[in-house]
Amino acid sequence: MIKFVGLLSAFLAVILCSACAKHKTEVYTHTQGAFGHHTYCFTGPHLSESSEVNPFKDVRLMLSLDGPEGKFTIPGFFAADGNAAETSARSGDQWCVHARGFAAGTYKGEVSFERGEGLAFRQNTERGEALNGHQEVITFSVAASEKVDGWLRYNNSPYPRFSESGKIYLKSGTNSPENLLAFADIDGTYAYDTAKQFIKTYQTHIKDWKLGDPTWQNGKGKGLIGALNYLASEGINGVYFVTNNIGGDARDVWPFVSHDTLDRYDVSKLAQWDIVFQHAEELGIALQFVTQETENETMLDGGDMGQQRSLYYRELIARFGYHSAIVWNLGEENGKTPWNDDPFQTDEQRADMAAWFAAYDPYRHPVVIHTLPESDLKAPILKAFLGNKNLVGVSHQTSNKETVHDDLVRWRVASDSAGHSWIMAMDEIGPWHTGSQSDAVDPAHDTLRKEVLWGSLMAGAYGVEWYFGWRGDQHDLNAENFRSRQNLWRQTKHCIDFFQEFELHLDDIRPADDLVGDNAWCFSKPNSIYLVYLPNGGSTILDLSSTDKPVFGVSWTNPMNGEQEDATINVTGGEKVTLQAPSNEHDWIATVL
Repeated sequence: MIKFVGLLSAFLAVILCSACAKHKTEVYTHTQGAFGHHTYCFTGPHLSESSEVNPFKDVRLMLSLDGPEGKFTIPGFFAADGNAAETSARSGDQWCVHARGFAAGTYKGEVSFERGEGLAFRQNTERGEALNGHQEVITFSVAASEKVDGWLRYNNSPYPRFSESGKIYLKSGTNSPENLLAFADIDGTYAYDTAKQFIKTYQTHIKDWKLGDPTWQNGKGKGLIGALNYLASEGINGVYFVTNNIGGDARDVWPFVSHDTLDRYDVSKLAQWDIVFQHAEELGIALQFVTQETENETMLDGGDMGQQRSLYYRELIARFGYHSAIVWNLGEENGKTPWNDDPFQTDEQRADMAAWFAAYDPYRHPVVIHTLPESDLKAPILKAFLGNKNLVGVSHQTSNKETVHDDLVRWRVASDSAGHSWIMAMDEIGPWHTGSQSDAVDPAHDTLRKEVLWGSLMAGAYGVEWYFGWRGDQHDLNAENFRSRQNLWRQTKHCIDFFQEFELHLDDIRPADDLVGDNAWCFSKPNSIYLVYLPNGGSTILDLSSTDKPVFGVSWTNPMNGEQEDATINVTGGEKVTLQAPSNEHDWIATVL
């Protein structure tokens, strides 16, 4: 083995040093929502996705920067000819790195460009042999701007915030289709299981594409770009998608050159993915990268943080980590499931994944994990993570709509008590076969609105994503027409808009259901704000006996349309008061302050 390593090292030296980098080019673009980014591309060794020297594993490009928030190191990537989204190139001599600042100021750093067997997955733990011409100094500046929201950040609060504007991010998202990227216009996209054919065109959303929006290769991409336009127009600000479903449900999305090659990446496919992600960022849509499914959680390195998994995560960060609003999701339905015999990851392996992102993601994006549907299945996994600072949140799945509120309250209290408050979202509502049905089947969405949407936000969740189920015309794997849930999008926006009004107080508001009757939920900032939700209208008792404020005003909002009743009444503080909804016809939310 020692001889093999030595021979390969010598071989690499001959191949790579015969084509050492000669020049650098810089491409600058500005994206809305955060600081502009620089892409630096270098001419280096001419390799291919399939060359004997693995350009993803045996060559390492890194940019070490020092800026207003300290030092950080950004990984680079093999870019083939530097224009692979347009050319579908699989070989070339271009190697690129995305650089983006965290705050206004000057950034200065040094590029290292090295070769060595397996050097890329070793990160910065050891040095390789430098390629000529690349101890270059990089300098760029970021100007202050009042229009910049900044980076989506976790701040030991139940609500993620943007670093510059300080705005809370409340999520109105779509969880389906989970194979969003199974798009016919993207290179190398196919379903290898003939029984599962869910490749999409998003034909119905081509009309939503607008002049000036991105495309590639003479007009490709309009369907998915148009779909994002439509979602944004309805107030959707988050999308959930799996980046590796080999062995999973749809079996049509992965970053590799094929479904049976796990250490070589499809350069043009990933470049086209990034065009989609860039447009999502322009629209203010956050990206939840779900890095694996329950069926394949041990596919890479048996579930360990080994070479394959390290390369996979490194490639995701290098190519896409510069986007300002990303959530890394360690895996869908992670853990042992009762419905299959697939191997599953251990608590230690899950903790190692979270620790890897904490150590090597220079952008410090939030890291969460998606749960199994039943309380008894998710509880052991989540308990093991309580207090672990590397995991900042939970992407909840719940099979029973009626238990959503209580389930989220339980974990909100548990994480707060552990001293490390989780950000939590209700990302997949069951049962698995139904989820959220289309407007044609369930036009009012009463149960979803009451039990899931308002039940989640009243429990302290920062938002929801809607899962489409596995049955019906537009389901979790074949959905291409997002207009099928237009009524649901609009009701979700009404809820998010309502809570956004309390943005300055949300960090201090807690579930307080003990202050109201069994027919209501309460969300309270003691002695200041009481939000009381009545799923079926009517009346309830609100206990204000512990307050010293003499008078509270009460106003009512209709969750179905977001409209507020004109009349505001006053109630007396320091005692129990009766809240009477304007009607018993539907749900109501009372604002008491």
